[in-house]
Amino acid sequence: MDDADVEGLLRELAPQVLGALLRRYDGLDACEDAVQEALLDASAQWRAGTGVPENPRGWLITVAARRLTDILRSDVARRKRESAVFVATPPSLLVDPPAVPAADDSLALLFMCCHPALSPSSAVALTLRAVGGLGTGEIAKAFGVSEATIGQRISRAKASVRAAGARFTLPSEADLAERLRIVMQVLYLVFNEGYVASAGASLVRVDLAAEGIRLARLLRRLTPADAEAAGLLALMLLTEARRPARVSAAGELIPLLDQDRSLWDRTLIAEGSALIAAALASSRALGPYQVQAAIAAVHDEATSVDSTDWEEVLALYSLLDKVAPSPFGTLGRAVAVARVHGVTAGLSVVASVAADPSMARSHRLYAVRAQLREMAGDAAQAAADYRVAATYATNLAEKRYLERRLSALAGGEP
Repeated sequence: MDDADVEGLLRELAPQVLGALLRRYDGLDACEDAVQEALLDASAQWRAGTGVPENPRGWLITVAARRLTDILRSDVARRKRESAVFVATPPSLLVDPPAVPAADDSLALLFMCCHPALSPSSAVALTLRAVGGLGTGEIAKAFGVSEATIGQRISRAKASVRAAGARFTLPSEADLAERLRIVMQVLYLVFNEGYVASAGASLVRVDLAAEGIRLARLLRRLTPADAEAAGLLALMLLTEARRPARVSAAGELIPLLDQDRSLWDRTLIAEGSALIAAALASSRALGPYQVQAAIAAVHDEATSVDSTDWEEVLALYSLLDKVAPSPFGTLGRAVAVARVHGVTAGLSVVASVAADPSMARSHRLYAVRAQLREMAGDAAQAAADYRVAATYATNLAEKRYLERRLSALAGGEP
């Protein structure tokens, strides 16, 4: 195995190893720290010439159990108390097959990391660490913040999980749907932060987007009958397929309408399109990820902007407004309305979003309105909107694009 294969194997095994420890001993904080130390040991030893052991999962569980013993014994020394049951249990026992399938452990771990008591940012950080197997430094680098900040965020998340009395079990049948929705929301946040970085100079963070897709594949394997989980994965694949055409060689943003579609990843498009088609055919309840994936599929399967089935896009956005109404979905519908019924009709839809106080400082509102006003030939008003959009944009690549559009309208170079 090369280094990349070892890294992939460790990330795949991380939630299984943590699940094995949690199922036997509970205590997310200490168990997760022990697993991280075991992963570091494995990364160093397996790449140093010893190679991957015959039973890598068993190796990791044994090492993590020993690290957990050390952690708890250290805690005992500090707090003058000891868990006699734990100390008496040989770590080698943990190598035995778990009482439940490893898949169940991974799913239970996802639910724990995405507990309703956590803020979205805390849930994302904890999921990347515990389920994704990423180190604190890797997560900090991905989000462009200090390692100390991520460390504090993860510590607070663990404390919140503990305070909420979260258990390492699957939710009850009554709570399952809502809890699964939260898990999908967290995974989409991971992917979306990679695809459109919320701040910083780079438009994309490829490692985060890739991790979001990997975790969505895991969720899809764990919940094969859930059409919305399939829709989530399909949406990520169909969106990621456009990434090669989305950024110029100079790092500048290229919007969907101007992209060179020959650069799109046709393998991802084929996989995502097949996945959403199968999900829609079997779905008993349409969810927002299914509808958004269907919209993405229509765009990805078109050979040009003009050949896009805009009436289908409009119908799907109208459906999305009913399934999961949001101002950002309505902005997408406004663009489709402009393509089908004319710019004036599209601007009327945008006006309904502009009336929402929560969108007052949204650069996307002003960017969409600027685009439609530019299509209508209203250069002055479009320039005014581009100027406001650039002011509110927090990602530098997006800000530069909006400033270029403003410059072009003012008579400068696009």
